Amino acid sequence: MPVSNKTTRVAVLADSDTRWKWGALTARRLVGATGAQAAPHAAAADVHVDGYLLRGRATPTPRQLEEVGVRADSLREVTAIEFLSEMRGRAAEYDVLVLALVGGGVQAVLHGLARDWAGARQRPVVVTGYVGVVYEKLADGLLLRHGADVVLANSRQDADRFRAVYEGVGADADSVTEAALPFLGGEPYAPRDPYTVVFAAQPSVPEKRAERTYLLDRLARHARLHPEREVLLKLRSKPGEHTTHIEELPYQKLVKGMDAPPNFRLVYGHMGEVLDRTDLLVTVSSTAALESLHRRIPTAVLTDFGVREAHGNHHFIGSGCLASWDQLDTGHVPEPDPAWVARQGVAADGTYDTAFDEARKRVAELVGRAAEGGLPPLQPYYTQATAPGYLPGILARHHLGPDGAPLPGAPAADREPGPVRQAVRSAARGAYRHGVQRVAPVIRRMGEL
Repeated sequence: MPVSNKTTRVAVLADSDTRWKWGALTARRLVGATGAQAAPHAAAADVHVDGYLLRGRATPTPRQLEEVGVRADSLREVTAIEFLSEMRGRAAEYDVLVLALVGGGVQAVLHGLARDWAGARQRPVVVTGYVGVVYEKLADGLLLRHGADVVLANSRQDADRFRAVYEGVGADADSVTEAALPFLGGEPYAPRDPYTVVFAAQPSVPEKRAERTYLLDRLARHARLHPEREVLLKLRSKPGEHTTHIEELPYQKLVKGMDAPPNFRLVYGHMGEVLDRTDLLVTVSSTAALESLHRRIPTAVLTDFGVREAHGNHHFIGSGCLASWDQLDTGHVPEPDPAWVARQGVAADGTYDTAFDEARKRVAELVGRAAEGGLPPLQPYYTQATAPGYLPGILARHHLGPDGAPLPGAPAADREPGPVRQAVRSAARGAYRHGVQRVAPVIRRMGEL
């Protein structure tokens, strides 16, 4: 059931292509149709979604948005200051606000909204969460998200961990709500012809040139050992584009000049469509492994670089999916552990249709309270009293002062940018991205000499 008998209005603020995908699909899962009738990729008559893309190094390009394939009723790019200005006078217009941002962005927006909505009789229910596997900075990321009405956990295991962190610091843990990743789906696995091996690349794991070159060599070697197979390297972005993480050494550049066999190639596209033709999904620690496991596709999490927190594959300890290229070359097919899979919110047992029931019920209850003016003010755990040496820096990155008010000299938010200002912004963003991807890596390498 929708959360009300009228059109439910939702705003989604996202800072990258993957977070836009998570935020928009989460919105539709939470307030759209339930169970098998849910169609999160399509527009629903009873849900109106306004999308806002936070301007920065990872702001998705039109190509990335097209590849994600998630539509909104409106979509535009904003700064944090502009978004807060937009929300300042519209506290009663939206039923739900989804913050699909990195932790610091969530914290800044929460403080800005808390200030702007102080005393408002009605405001939207604020929801946030994680786009995938939470394998690093658990406490840091969680406490930066504290203050939202609902903090979604993608699995039972995550819900338990999230509550333990909040309760351990004396923060209210009632906001933690178990759900699942909103983009799981697709047909259950059936063998294909030709047999297709897909390596799901990640922007920053592994990071070093030698490790990335090693992966390319192993993919090519696997293709040569198995000429009857298709071996695909699934890429997230094209050179110059950014996703959630910075990619300093794109595989597209490293593969140039490589003597690749004819059955090895690079592919883009929607992950679900690539999985439609996958017989073996290989990755270091990508969330794509959970999408694959959900569909019961054989899935391998590589151990070639060790099982390490830095690479995130330690999250898959106990999964039964850990394997090396040597094992895969000889025909090994990992067998996932059912108990582990069940705790990860993968719902390969067919329970995915009900995975959002608890969160949907929670949001509906809060929307009802909001309509009656019964929601309390937003109260993040981090304040000037609890984290005076940390919070101001987090807020300042988004041009906000310690009280959540725009800092003097912050970009103007009371008018639409003119053509000249838009052109300058576009050029500045392009220069910034060039610096992040081209110049900064060179400087770091020079510093290592």
